[in-house]
Amino acid sequence: MKILVVNPGGTSTKIAVFEDGEQLFGENIQHDQDEVNHFPTVFEQFRFRKDVIVRTLAENGHMLEDFDCVVGRGGLLKPLAGGTYEVSPTMIEDLRNAINGEHPSNLGPVIAKDIADSFDIPAFTVDPVSVDEFLGIAKISGISELERPSWMHALNQKAVCRETAARLGGEYADFNFIVAHLGSGISIAAHLKGVMIDGSGGRCNGPFSPERCGGLPSFPLVELCYSGKYTLREMVSKISTRAGMFDHLGTKDMLEIENRYLAGDPDAMRVLNAFIYQTAKEIAAYGASLCGEVDRIIITGGIAHSQLIVDKLKEHVSYLAEFEVIPGEMEMKALALGALRVMSGSEDVKTY
Repeated sequence: MKILVVNPGGTSTKIAVFEDGEQLFGENIQHDQDEVNHFPTVFEQFRFRKDVIVRTLAENGHMLEDFDCVVGRGGLLKPLAGGTYEVSPTMIEDLRNAINGEHPSNLGPVIAKDIADSFDIPAFTVDPVSVDEFLGIAKISGISELERPSWMHALNQKAVCRETAARLGGEYADFNFIVAHLGSGISIAAHLKGVMIDGSGGRCNGPFSPERCGGLPSFPLVELCYSGKYTLREMVSKISTRAGMFDHLGTKDMLEIENRYLAGDPDAMRVLNAFIYQTAKEIAAYGASLCGEVDRIIITGGIAHSQLIVDKLKEHVSYLAEFEVIPGEMEMKALALGALRVMSGSEDVKTY
């Protein structure tokens, strides 16, 4: 079973070729920022990105007609349960209209569908960004007009849960996990028997990250928004890409921050300790969501490479459960395995 995987990012497009779950080829194609900015919308990058994918595959001896299916990382669709979805015209139209906003991953299913249709093979997306399995009570905020959102790293969150479950000798649905995806963006979530029932992250809530604000004190935030210092666009940028460690320390480079910490830089020590403390508090909070029945705490994402941070998190919350550390992200493999489960008949494909 030969599977093509497509994962568009801000200034890159990752592609990979899998054969029955084993990766044969992978490439992270970098795009010039000016080239990407030339397009008014993400959707209009479609032809540009697809052409680069096709050319790169051909240059490395992989012909499109050899694939059994294509799977693309899914974007800001309507809220849906986790799983593998066949790409449909309705899905494409929602991505075209950016119903929940612009995001590079909006192009993943579009490119997958276009390639697949040319060879009469299926196109899928797996655990899109918009996966929402939250309990109803988890969504309620203190203002009736505002709902707590589910914008998690669902693809990697669920992938590391499946890998950990297999290592424990069972299935994802057999266990309760707390997963902390720690990278440029952060999401921390409670997984109850295969369902992501609550979580936090990004620019909405949870701990701050290298570049995002996390949860903020609401009344001072309102005052800042109306202070006249920032436009709407500037404020969105401030909380999305210029907040967190960057705002405090002037860098998003976690290795640099850790080295400054180890060298005794008081600012780096103060901010990194705050990050560890807030992350540990958030992990512990989801112990309550799972009524204390936690089989493993899983630390993943790029920051999971830091032994310093992992060890300090353990100091705070190892009382709750044992740790599993899976550094980096498994997005490409997770996409391939999601498609493989459907193609092999071990999982039913879902309809959008």
